[in-house]
Amino acid sequence: MYIEVLKSKLHCVTITEANLHYMGSITIDEDLMDAAGLIAGEKVQVVNNNNGDRLETYIIKGERGSGCVCLNGAAARKCIVGDTVIIIAYAMMDFEEAKTFKPKVVFPKAGNKL
Repeated sequence: MYIEVLKSKLHCVTITEANLHYMGSITIDEDLMDAAGLIAGEKVQVVNNNNGDRLETYIIKGERGSGCVCLNGAAARKCIVGDTVIIIAYAMMDFEEAKTFKPKVVFPKAGNKL
């Protein structure tokens, strides 16, 4: 049996930009992606702490060291610059493997810095 478990989490990052006129996704600083074990194109859930909205999208690699967390396209309507969000990725794995799996959870500092 396979189950879906938490793989990666960026806890309480700040939205730095909302770009309505882009075709979709979330752009994330490459340093944050590396720290959480996330890759470009990966599906993520974004949870907005300010308004309770949740959405799913995919990652685009942002400029390394920029602190960028930008919701693009329709998702940009779900937040405003300055909102705090949690970015979550899940993985399917065998039930026994899941019992010992350790997710990567990152708690960035102000400015989305590590």
